[in-house]
Amino acid sequence: MGCAAAAAVTFLAAGCTLTSNDAPPSASAAAPAAFARERLVGQWGVASFHTDKDRQRTEREARAQCSQPYRIAKGPTDGVMMHVADDPKIYELRLKGDTSNRTFLGFEAPPGDPQDREILTATDNLMTMRFVDPDANRRYGTFVYVRCGA
Repeated sequence: MGCAAAAAVTFLAAGCTLTSNDAPPSASAAAPAAFARERLVGQWGVASFHTDKDRQRTEREARAQCSQPYRIAKGPTDGVMMHVADDPKIYELRLKGDTSNRTFLGFEAPPGDPQDREILTATDNLMTMRFVDPDANRRYGTFVYVRCGA
């Protein structure tokens, strides 16, 4: 009887491990996003920078891009339609918040997933974002979005 009980405990413990829905330790806990997707929808001038000292210049460059604006549209469900790193196709991305009051934009995954962007600032007329993945962030830098016509 002792061996059977030990086998049952081992089996149940293994089953719990295999069916766990816990997020990986590196992922952030989910929470509501800080704002609605409507804040992102519209036409934007976009530019990026790698060092903070270049931010003001980059905001001016983003405004100049409004002659050929980047369009962020509502997605078919509750997201927005945008490009992701290294892919010319447009995907529906969702806003995701975490318990540290950070906001992310990405696929259906825990907030802070490597394919996400972290939204650093967001007003109705100006946003800054960076990719969570260190390699993509190193290559693309911090994006500045300036609403066209604002």
